[in-house]
Amino acid sequence: MLKEHRLPITVLGFVKQPGQIELPGGSTVQMALNAAGGLSQGAQLDRMQLRRTGPNGQVQVIAFDYKHYLDSGDGKILPALRPLDEIFVPASPLIGNVQIEFDARSLQATGDAGEDRGAVRVFGEVQTSGSYSFKPGMTVMDALLRAGGVTRYASVEQIRILPPTGEPILFNLKRFLDSGDQRLNLPLNAGTTVFVAHEVEQVKSGGNVVYVMGEVAKPGAFEAAPGTGFFDILANAGGPTRFAESKQIRIIRANGNVDAFDLAAYAESTGATRVTPPKVNPGDAIFVPEKTTSPEQASWLRTPPARSIRVIGAVRSPGRYEWSDEMSLIDLIAHAGGPNEKGDLTKVEIVQGDRGAAVHYDMKNFLDNGGRVTSLPVLKGGYTVNIPEIPVSPNDVRMQWTQLPVDRSIHVMGAVGRPGRYAFEPNLSFLDVISAADGPSNAADLFNIRVTHRGEGRDRVTKVNLAQFFETGDELLLPRVRPGDVIYVPDRNRNWLEQTSANTVRVIGAVGKPGRYQFTDGMTLLDLLAEAGGPNKDAYQEKIVVVNLSCCASEARVFDLTKFAKTGDFSLLPVTRVGDTIYVPNIEQSDWAIFMSNVRDTVSLLSIFGLFKILL
Repeated sequence: MLKEHRLPITVLGFVKQPGQIELPGGSTVQMALNAAGGLSQGAQLDRMQLRRTGPNGQVQVIAFDYKHYLDSGDGKILPALRPLDEIFVPASPLIGNVQIEFDARSLQATGDAGEDRGAVRVFGEVQTSGSYSFKPGMTVMDALLRAGGVTRYASVEQIRILPPTGEPILFNLKRFLDSGDQRLNLPLNAGTTVFVAHEVEQVKSGGNVVYVMGEVAKPGAFEAAPGTGFFDILANAGGPTRFAESKQIRIIRANGNVDAFDLAAYAESTGATRVTPPKVNPGDAIFVPEKTTSPEQASWLRTPPARSIRVIGAVRSPGRYEWSDEMSLIDLIAHAGGPNEKGDLTKVEIVQGDRGAAVHYDMKNFLDNGGRVTSLPVLKGGYTVNIPEIPVSPNDVRMQWTQLPVDRSIHVMGAVGRPGRYAFEPNLSFLDVISAADGPSNAADLFNIRVTHRGEGRDRVTKVNLAQFFETGDELLLPRVRPGDVIYVPDRNRNWLEQTSANTVRVIGAVGKPGRYQFTDGMTLLDLLAEAGGPNKDAYQEKIVVVNLSCCASEARVFDLTKFAKTGDFSLLPVTRVGDTIYVPNIEQSDWAIFMSNVRDTVSLLSIFGLFKILL
């Protein structure tokens, strides 16, 4: 009694567990493949075989499309199994002759064809080049879609179709998509090759091609149908650029002749003077020349104002330079060759746009002391950068004094080596300015230097005792000067009328040089007498008079110079202030001199009386 019907089957080829298996009765090919561990990667699904041995030993091979079964689910596609049948699963020819591990994506990247002979090969500017299985009724569009479509660089008007036999055929994808004419979608045969060329590698030529060259937006070769006008072709080329010389357009004919055309004159002509545009024939070339003739002018015009910055002033290569936001002020000045020997980096001037305000930047301080690049002024296209020149010394070229800005200069006058107007920077001090003027002269009055501070709303004057600074070294005695200030160093021997009474002391009488003398708080009566040449031989030194001036009343004190010389007692010296008067009387004004004068007068009278008495 038969309990169960069993099917002994052999599964060979590209399966995971090839060998003999035993299936229940009524099993299918799919169940046999599943019992053999399933298909391996790289198995060819549409070329499977069922081998069956007959009673006489002949082998019958039955080919079937397993992929078609999986797509449709039609069980009639699969052959029925019998005992001792052999199922063979072939390998795809894409896996090569070496056994390596593949994944589905790698196999799909090279196509899905089962054999090279009947496959459709698609390569060139497509997304996925490879060999694809042929199906009846397959068209060019089907093959391109199987390859993922064309790339952005594809020459869609010159797709080449190479059939197994016969001449190559050109397929215009653009024309097909524009018209939708299905007759242009060519059918393919098994073994056809489809090549999509690269656009730049394609050289357009033919009976309807017109060439446009020179200063146009899109130069190249254009297909022109019969009757296409000059402006149609020029417009398809993007039209002339802003560098084009539209007055000297040339049409180079296919026979070698050259015709000129003035586009500007055509645009301005009207009525009877209307200029006729030239006729363009297939094979002709339109040449639009460049406007400029020198490389220097061309470089200026090629950069639009919105993307350029003008660099002027004391640089080695002033001009108009292309600007990028990645650049900085240092990059721009370096691109202009850097400042020349007269360049002044302490006050770089930046004009923001055509109507923007001008700002100044001390680039020398940045280079000397360092800092972050982000602290540099932000530049944009259309700005102007000016590097001023270091002012020329006014003592060398006095006619250039006016070139020195007032807000960058300081005046030095009086008893100095080289008085004049000097360039001034905020980092300079009072001594720097005096030194630039060659310092005080031999006749300079170092005790009474005056500094007039201007530009503070109300001018003020500072008195500087430079001699005291030299004695003490105290820098607090020196004033802070600014641009626009005036430094005046007076002459020690100037006219006494130039000196105010509030700063002088009068010395009169029997001295060597009576007059008005400059007085300071550190001076005494002895200093003033010495300054005036000292008492002369007729001076009455015992009664020198010092007239003091005060706020309420004036008073006079007598000083005995002879007694002081004998004792050396400085307490005998009277206090002397500015505005006082020192009088040194003559010896004839002493009491003894007056008495002796009276005695001499009396003796003279008695002598005269005695004489008269003798004569009588």
